[in-house]
Formats: sequence, structure tokens, C-alpha cells
Amino acid sequence: MYIEKIIIENFKCFEGRFSLVLNKHLNILVGDNEVGKSTILEAINLALTGLYGSKYLKYELTQYLFNNDLTYKYLESIKSDDPDQAMNPPQILIELYFADIEDDSLKALFEGNANTDKRKACGIQFIIQLNESYKPLYEELIKSKDIYSIPIEYYEFIWKTFARESIVTSAIPLKAALIDSSSSRYQNGSDVYISRILRDHLNDSQSISIAQAHRKMRDAFMDSIAVKEINDEIKRDINISDKQVEISVELSSKDAWETSLITTLDKIPFHFVGKGEQAIIKTKLALSHKKSIQANVILLEEPENHLAYSKLNRLIRDIHNSNKEKQILISTHSSFVANKLGLENLILVNTNPANKQKKETRFGNLSSETKDFFSKLPGYDTLRLLLSSKVILVEGDSDELIIQKAYMKKHDDELPIENGIDVISVGTSFLRFLELAEKLAKPVVVVTDNDGKVDKLKEKYDAYLGTNKKDNIKICFDKNEDMGILKIGDSAFNYNTLEPKLLKENSLALFNEIFETNYEKEDDMHVHMHSKKTTCALKIFNSTKEIKFPQYIEDAIS
Repeated sequence: MYIEKIIIENFKCFEGRFSLVLNKHLNILVGDNEVGKSTILEAINLALTGLYGSKYLKYELTQYLFNNDLTYKYLESIKSDDPDQAMNPPQILIELYFADIEDDSLKALFEGNANTDKRKACGIQFIIQLNESYKPLYEELIKSKDIYSIPIEYYEFIWKTFARESIVTSAIPLKAALIDSSSSRYQNGSDVYISRILRDHLNDSQSISIAQAHRKMRDAFMDSIAVKEINDEIKRDINISDKQVEISVELSSKDAWETSLITTLDKIPFHFVGKGEQAIIKTKLALSHKKSIQANVILLEEPENHLAYSKLNRLIRDIHNSNKEKQILISTHSSFVANKLGLENLILVNTNPANKQKKETRFGNLSSETKDFFSKLPGYDTLRLLLSSKVILVEGDSDELIIQKAYMKKHDDELPIENGIDVISVGTSFLRFLELAEKLAKPVVVVTDNDGKVDKLKEKYDAYLGTNKKDNIKICFDKNEDMGILKIGDSAFNYNTLEPKLLKENSLALFNEIFETNYEKEDDMHVHMHSKKTTCALKIFNSTKEIKFPQYIEDAIS
């Protein structure tokens, strides 16, 4: 059993209805800040548990859970003198569609057509809406126009199945674990999050045993000579009440041990351990949760936080291994996480600028070679391509510097990134990135050397040139093949890379001045620029001299 689809309506950043089909096992949510990745995780957790921020929502309801734009429109509409302009009080809807329910009794409980699709399916609805019994009071409030926020005091929660049956958390077979390993909440020195996880790993007999051991510790504490002497002194010298005043150990609840005992690692209190180690332990504990084995939903919030590359690699391996048993949703800003876990599991969430509605892009039908490429070489910045508004792909660091310099010259010293254009060095893996770019409705430009083989280059990029040209993809290269007699070692010098093309557009004297050299022959300058590519590119980038750039570079930044 797993969540097949989620529908979110008017919850936080989602105005109107947003529908997202989920993979059975692994889902990697990526997107810009504030686009709604975390909100999707929160919505699933809320619909399965009734919890928001580790507290029951019925005690924490606020108008700020409603979409802000919708709230503004609603408040403006009810101030209108025309009653027909007034909007209905906003509501929040979260629907989870379940798949692979084999138990007939569960099917009877969850299956019906009481859902927004109006089709027979298994699932649950979580709705926050105006309570009909308060409608007369609400209408009086509206008439007064003395309203400045959503009147949540008149709201109620409706939690039911698609069969119109009321439901409670314990009756939902899917159990969610929302893991934000970067956050910590302490009570009496104990990390509440990890204490709860450890508590949930205990069976009833073990919980009773530890509670009894805790009481024995309290009794031993109270019976110690030092404590008795202190309490006798308090009774004798501090007259603040007719009742007996003394120091003791917290035992006011049956689970008092959770907050008065702390978790240690190698005898070091958990909250004194490094943040990275805390993140790994919390995540691993949640993934190995005893009560999570059956149809469990793991919701991981940015697992890369506080982790070094090697530890992140180990954590991702553990997550990948657990994928066989659980449905996992991960929100991330890490290209490493996305690449390592497989781009076929990637879900890009972004906003359609035309209508401000959320949309998704999937990468499941990439070629197997491209999937393997990014999985085995996860260091590539794939998310930079996915999240930028415009992209220029180059081969190396020196190309990146030259492109940025050319752009700054044309755009009043503004860097490309300041205008939402990311220049990304991808080595020779252009075609891999272009396969991703085909699925994105954003401009992507490739700047590449022709290496003296223009025809082969045209053949390589045939899918993006001429009649096959994609509207959002442009391939820029020099159309001329240059030749010369220079050799470096036993190899003929390549006159068709960026550096020789730059020298061709400028003069030997200019580059001698920029590089602080005194070469008399262009081929000597070619050797210098070839052996010090990045150094020369950096000097060009920092130069105040008037530099000309090859036409294909100009085309790339136009």
C-alpha cells in the first residue's frame, strides 16, 4: 500500500488545486526556495497524522496556513459594497489517493467516490473549512465588515475516507515519519525528537520496564542521605507554604522518563554531538523504525544538511537500500542526492509564470545511459540546470570566465547570474545535459569548440540544429576551421579552441600587455595560453582593456 497521488488546495504556497502523482518507492522533490517542496511533505504528514510542526493542528490552527494570496483576495472581496463580489470563506483540502490495498476490510473503509476526481478510489480527505453550525454568526460578522483575517474560530476539521467514513489516525494503515534532521527541540536537556523515536522502538513491556526503573531511580535519589539532609533543611529554614516543600525528580506523567533521561553516543549527550552525526542518526533511526515496516511513508527534509560529502554518500546508500520496503519522499537542494538516487525519480516543482500555478516536470523517460551517467558521476550540478531561469553550458573553468567577461561587457558589468543566467561547466557532457534541457521550457545555450571538425560537430548536435532545432536550445560554435604549423610535443596544436579564437580576434600586443609577457610570435602566445588556460582566462576577466570576442561567443550571450 502506498500513496498514489496527492491533491493540495489552498494550503500555504498552493493557491487553487495542485495534483501530484507519486512513485511507489522513491520521490525526489526539487525546486526553488518557497516553491512548495516542504509544503508537500507537510501536507502528507498532516493528512496522515493530524500533526503540523509536531503539534496537533486543532490546537495550532492559524490563517497563515491558508494561501496568502487567496486570503488577501477573500478579505478584499468581503469589503466590497456588492454582495455578489464576496468570496466564500476559503478552505484547505488535502487528499491522499491510496494504491495496492489488498485487505477487503480496508477497501470497504477507504474506497468510494467522495473525492475531487469524483471517481471510485481508495483514500482520505483532510479538510479545514467553515463549520456550518457557525454560519449565522459568520454571516453577521461579514455584514459588519469588521473582519481583518480569516475567522478561524468558526472553522472545523473534517477527516474522512473516500467512502465518507470519519477516520482517526490509528485507523489509517499508512504511518508517516516526517524527518527534518536539521531541527532540534530540547526539553530538560533531552532532544525530544530522538527521544520519541527511541520510545517508539520499545514495545509495551520495555516501556513499562524503563518507567519502573526510572521510578526506582527517583526513590534511590530521594532516599540518599544528601538529599534527605537538604530537604530537612528546606523544611526547617524555608517557610513558604503550609504544605511540604522538597526537591524531587519529575514523575508527573507515565512517560516522564522521556524528558528526564537523555540519549548519549559514546557517553556524550546527544545534543553535544556534531550536527552531521545527529542528522545521520536521526535519519537512520527513523528509517529503521519498528512501527514503520508496514506500508510506511518516510518524509525526508533536505538530508544533506550538515553532512560532508563522504557521510552524505553513506546516508544516501542507506536511504537507497531502505527504498525496497518504504515509500520515500525527499526534498533536496543537493545535485548529489538527486543524481545518486536516480534522475528517473526526480520531480521538479516550479511555478508557471503565466498563471502563477504550480507545475511539475519529470525525467523518468531519460535514456538509460544518461541515468547511469549521473548516478555514477553524481558530482555534476544537474540542479543548477533545472533551477536556473536561463543556462549557458560550457566545457571548463576558462570558458566560464570568458563567457562571463563577454556578458559583462555587453551588459554594463553585470554578471550573468545577476540576471538569472547560470554559466555551468559540464566538461564534454553536453548531450547528457541537453537531454535534461529538452524537458525544460527555458533557454539553454551550449558553447563548444569545433576542434577543426565542423561537420562532425554538426552531426553530433544534429538533433538541435537546422530543421531539428528546439526552440529553447541553441548550439554556438565557430563555423571556421583554422590551421597552422605549431606542434606541442608530437601533437599538432589545435587552432580551433577558445584561446586561439580569442587571439585571432585581438592582437598579440594586447595579450602581451594583459598577460605581462613579451612574445614576438603568435604561436609562442598560443603555447602560453594553452599551458595556462585558467590563469590567462582570469587575467582576461580582470582586465580593463577593450577585448573583442569571437562571434559564437557573442551569439551565446545575445
